[in-house]
Formats: sequence, structure tokens, C-alpha cells
Amino acid sequence: MSTGTGEPFLTVTDLHAGYGGARVLHGLNFAVARGEVCAILGPNGAGKTTLLRALCGMVAARGVVRLDGADIVGRAPESVARLGVAHVPEGRGTFMPLTVEDNLRVGAYSVRDRVRVQADLARVFDFFPVLKEKVHQQAGGLSGGQQQMLAIGRALMMRPRLLLLDEPSLGLSPLVTQELFQIVHTINQEEHTTVIVVEQNAHLALAIAQHAHVLETGRIVLSGTAAQIKADEQVAKSYLGYRV
Repeated sequence: MSTGTGEPFLTVTDLHAGYGGARVLHGLNFAVARGEVCAILGPNGAGKTTLLRALCGMVAARGVVRLDGADIVGRAPESVARLGVAHVPEGRGTFMPLTVEDNLRVGAYSVRDRVRVQADLARVFDFFPVLKEKVHQQAGGLSGGQQQMLAIGRALMMRPRLLLLDEPSLGLSPLVTQELFQIVHTINQEEHTTVIVVEQNAHLALAIAQHAHVLETGRIVLSGTAAQIKADEQVAKSYLGYRV
């Protein structure tokens, strides 16, 4: 069930991005409603990671990206983060020598209100009880799934309005991946956080998304509701492993 209100929250218009002289994204156009989950699908090298990096200011981009009315193209990553955008990169970016609690507090580095930080820690532990059990353990001693939970928990400490997830299932077992996606779904439902998820496991991504876009060579080749994308024969054959 969608939590979206239908209001335009993120609009992307003619977005181009790349690295140095190499162009990766070629004029993307799409919109994400407030409070919905949007899945970005596509083969390796399609530009999915670059899209998330462009949305949070990590790569040079041109075009128009408006977040709740504010233009974010050209802003530094810290400025985009202050607008409520949290990015969980592929590979998690966990600070291995730090404890679970210290990793989470890194996510609240700009918050001076100690009461709020404690409340947000409790909130993260509600979503991820295993992190509470291991609160004083070094992050490097966690399993891959627990590290991914920690990375998402650290992002939640920012109280994001837009959560960008890059390949959250990478390297995880199917059971852990399913649990993780269920938690992301719960976060979306309970916090009304808008989520854009880049994911190779199209089944799980489409199960929690309201809309999806398929990228190939830096261009959107297919867009629709999650149900429409799931029912599309080309997508089913290429990404879901069956024919409709």
C-alpha cells in the first residue's frame, strides 16, 4: 500500500551526469511522489549508481533536480544532506573500528540536541533490534547484513526526507535480504520517508515500490507502476528470470 500523497516531491528534468569527460546519464526525466518508494532497475553499467550520486551532489551534473521546490543541482553534498537527503552507498561505508553506537552517532554529527539524538537512537533500535544487542561491538565484527542495517540506521539518524539506497542486497543471503527489504518497507510506511532504491534483486525492489524506472546506458527505457513493470515481458525476461 502506498504512503504517497501524490504531491510532487522530487522532480528530475533533463539530468546529465558523468565523470570528467565521460558522460554516463543522458537527459533523465522522472518524478517521485512524497512518501513513496521508487525502484531503479537495470543492468550493470546502466548508470544507476551515478544517478544516486548526482541526486546527492557527489558527481558533476547539469539539468534540473528539485527537492520539495529547492533546486539541488550544483550544491555540495553537505548542502544536499542538510535538505534531508541521506545516501547509503554500495559497500555500506561503515566505520569498521568504531562501535555500533559511535557509527550511528556519526549520522547525527550536526545535531546538538542530546535528547533528540537519544530518541533517534531508540528509534533506530526499534527498526533494527540486533543493533541494540551489539551496541558496544565494533562494526567490523558485524555480519554483512548487520553492517547494511547499521548503514541504513546511520542514515536514519539524519531524519531524512529522501533516503537513497544503492544495492542494499549486495553480498547478502536471500533470507537477510528479504528481512532488510521488509524493514525498509516498514520505515517507509511508519516514517513516510521517500525512498529511491537501486537494486539488482528486481523481485524484492518491486515488492515494496509503487513506481519503477528501468535504465539502460544512461537512459530511462521504461517507466511505470511497480505492477506494470513486473508484468512487462521484457523486464520479466531480463531481470526477473521468467516470461509473463
